Amino acid sequence: MIVIIDYGMGNLGSIFNMLKKIGAQALISSDVEEIEQADKLILPGVGSFDNGMRNLNEGGFRSVLDKKVLRDKVPILGICLGMQLFSRKSAEGSLTGLGWLEAETVRFSFDVRMGPKVPHMGWNTVQIVKSSRIFDDIYHDSRFYFVHSYHVVCRNEADVLTRTFHGFDFASSVARDNIIGVQFHPEKSHKFGMKLLKNFAELN
Repeated sequence: MIVIIDYGMGNLGSIFNMLKKIGAQALISSDVEEIEQADKLILPGVGSFDNGMRNLNEGGFRSVLDKKVLRDKVPILGICLGMQLFSRKSAEGSLTGLGWLEAETVRFSFDVRMGPKVPHMGWNTVQIVKSSRIFDDIYHDSRFYFVHSYHVVCRNEADVLTRTFHGFDFASSVARDNIIGVQFHPEKSHKFGMKLLKNFAELN
């Protein structure tokens, strides 16, 4: 069973509907006991870093997530803000992140007269830089839907799974062992997003 964690920050219904469409067993839950029983986890997120971490901490999710992810090695997929919360901290706020990755979350910064627009919004391609089952049968330059002003900077380049160009190449997805994060929204990315979620659902 895939549990989509409801901590008050995510686009939960669209993710659930996409998983249902591909035949994956899933539920949306804020119940710690249901999260404890999950075979896989999805941490979605729309909003600010500090609000996300505050909701995880005050909602009692932090300890069960650390246990499931770090000790039990249950696969987890972070989406958009969910991926950013995997990092140690964010320029967007002052609270400490989950710290599962040696990474920081920073804001895009461009010359307003010449640089790309912020937020980075719309369809863009991903360049796969290392092998991962999450991208099985998804070819190079596949298009996904993005909406974000902040991006994750990994200290360990081996954690970067794909890169995307928006003024410069940034990490558009990350992976370390059972921890996977995508900056884009697979639930809004049509056939490529559906295939990515199917690959996640089929992970052992």
